[in-house]
Amino acid sequence: MIMVIDMDYKITTRNELETIELAQNIESEKFSNMVICLTGDLGSGKTVFTKGFAHAMEIDETVTSPTFNIIKEYLTGDMPLYHMDVYRLNEKSDELGIEEYYDKGGVTIIEWADLIPDLLPPNRLDIKFKVIDEDTRVLLITPHGKEYEDICEAVL
Repeated sequence: MIMVIDMDYKITTRNELETIELAQNIESEKFSNMVICLTGDLGSGKTVFTKGFAHAMEIDETVTSPTFNIIKEYLTGDMPLYHMDVYRLNEKSDELGIEEYYDKGGVTIIEWADLIPDLLPPNRLDIKFKVIDEDTRVLLITPHGKEYEDICEAVL
C-alpha cells in the first residue's frame, strides 16, 4: 500500500522480499552521485534494503553492514556503491571525508544518516524504517530535489 503525504511516500512492506523489491525498483532509476539516507531502529531493514539495491547493481560481493568499518566500497557492479554505517561515529565524523563520496560517480547509501545531519547533501532520498511487527515495516520516503522526486514518481 502506497500513500502520498505532501511529498512523502508511505509504503508498507510485509516481509524482507518486499523491502528488497522496493530497493531494486529504486535502483532501476539510479544515477551517478545518488545519495540515499536510511534511518530506523536496529533490525528495521536498512541493511536488507542495501543488499537488495547492491544485488540489483550486479555487485557480486557479500554486502554486510559496515558498522565497524564505517565505509565499505563495492566496485564490482555496474556503478560503484559506497555503503556507510555511521552508527559508531564519534565527534570526529567530519574527518572521514564522507562528503567526498557524494561526488565520486557512484551511489552512496548511508545507514543511521540522522546521526550526521550536517554532513548530508541537500539533494538526497531519505527513507525512514519503522518496525510494526516481526515482518512488517512502514517506510516513509522523502525526496529532496527534483531528481529524487522523479524517482519516487517513477517507481512508487
